[in-house]
Amino acid sequence: MLHVEIAARSETGDRHHNEDDLRHGAAGSFRYAVLSDGAGGHRGGAVASDLVVRLAALGMQSAPHASPEALSHIVCETHAALGEQQHGRRGHDRMHATLVALWIDTRRALALWTHVGDSRLYMLRHGQVRRVTDDDTVVQRMVHAGYLSPEEARGHPRKHQLLSAMGSAEAVEPNTTEASVPVADGDAFLLCTDGWWDHFEPHDIETAFAAARSPQHWLDLMADDVRRAAVAGQDNYSAVAVWIGNPADTTRAGSPL
Repeated sequence: MLHVEIAARSETGDRHHNEDDLRHGAAGSFRYAVLSDGAGGHRGGAVASDLVVRLAALGMQSAPHASPEALSHIVCETHAALGEQQHGRRGHDRMHATLVALWIDTRRALALWTHVGDSRLYMLRHGQVRRVTDDDTVVQRMVHAGYLSPEEARGHPRKHQLLSAMGSAEAVEPNTTEASVPVADGDAFLLCTDGWWDHFEPHDIETAFAAARSPQHWLDLMADDVRRAAVAGQDNYSAVAVWIGNPADTTRAGSPL
């Protein structure tokens, strides 16, 4: 079985309260991590993100097996539950949230992931990072269509305008991996909200990873960078780090992802 170590960090930033939420844990041979960024109404974002992570985590804890179909079903059930919570609750009728979730079968050395919105999942192998989710945003759609370059997208004023969100009036189509992905000792994952990833280019994530002694240290190094940037109006910023084996002791030279 794979050894998996998970750490998390969530900061309020320059806001009055934190509308991010996250959770991670174990259920038998499964390890899971889920993260959400909420918005809408008077503190409705905090309600939305809390419900999303609790229900998604519960679904992964209680599922008899890990499969893309099971993970997508968990997301859709969570979306429906959030919609039900909006009815008749003044101030919560506009609440919605993002979702990114990682599910690892340590016995079979396989991983699954899914997301809705613009919270992201990065995977590192041999110390090299690749973003494995595509933001559900207007700007990301423009990049795919060739209207914007990735560099232009980074500074675009609409880069956080969501096309899909948990709790929206429309049904969600979870962006779930089509099949399980093999993982091995030395691999690592980073789940993060937009308040976190907005500060980092891929090489920044790799640099912090190379200097880290543990998943918590990795997060602390990056969180220190966000704090030092002292951006006015800094959004809540949250992340979960997942290490398989001990990447700090694994040879990081090798083929890219």
